[in-house]
Amino acid sequence: MIKPCACSAAPTLIFSCSGAADVGEIADRTARLLTRQGQGKMSCLAGIGGRVSGTIKSTEAAGRILAIDGCPQNCARKTLEEAGFTQYDHLQLDEIGLKKGASEPSAHTIELAAAKAAELLK
Repeated sequence: MIKPCACSAAPTLIFSCSGAADVGEIADRTARLLTRQGQGKMSCLAGIGGRVSGTIKSTEAAGRILAIDGCPQNCARKTLEEAGFTQYDHLQLDEIGLKKGASEPSAHTIELAAAKAAELLK
């Protein structure tokens, strides 16, 4: 269950890589877990890349942005930057030991990534 925010502060938006590799799945599922935990709200990275006006405006109004990338290609980070967003926290799963092609999308790996993301959002 999503924990509702009792404040009027701007939301934390979470954008994740959702690529075809194992680490893309872990990044995506981590963003979904963080949303369920009330750490922020997952938003649509494709909307940023496609310059969808509603997604861009929502992101401009965000209090905080977290980008989660599965691998060193950093597609989430680069997509945000191409759209003009420069103030964000960034988690690259490769940097916490989750390697592309060698990381099982499991409860353990998703919880590991979510714990690191929560540290970044403190």
